[in-house]
Amino acid sequence: MNRFGEMHCSIAQAVGVVAEPWTPLILRDLFLGLRRFDQLSEDLGISRNLLTQRLDRLQAAGVVEKVAYRERPVRYEYHLTEAGRDVVPALITLMAWGDRWSTPPGGPPALLIHSCGEQFTPVVTCPHCGGPADADTITMVGGPGAAQGPGTMVLARPG
Repeated sequence: MNRFGEMHCSIAQAVGVVAEPWTPLILRDLFLGLRRFDQLSEDLGISRNLLTQRLDRLQAAGVVEKVAYRERPVRYEYHLTEAGRDVVPALITLMAWGDRWSTPPGGPPALLIHSCGEQFTPVVTCPHCGGPADADTITMVGGPGAAQGPGTMVLARPG
């Protein structure tokens, strides 16, 4: 368990699961349809040992599941679970940030097309008024699980 897992903070907990080096790219590749270990290893250029470690952690966290696709010899594919699919909007929002602030030469390497057929850039909005939800429009306050501890001092303070 890393130090993030000890913090009483949803961001720290999420970072502990999905933000280790290589993990967001593994999740991206799984979302894009690469399912087999060798495909992931080849696409990412990651060592087999490190890929195994990351996939094992993602399985233990319930983000990825290992599914047999052949019996003899047994061979597996990796699939995003519901929790894994729920992280996709965060990944594409991170991608949009990268496209804006650290685009590779030549422009964005990928474009997003919605099921309506239109290209889009992810935008986080308020589900009540439809306005942007960004650093200028939101305030974070302590919730029912707020507790004094590492990484949460600011939320646990009264008023």
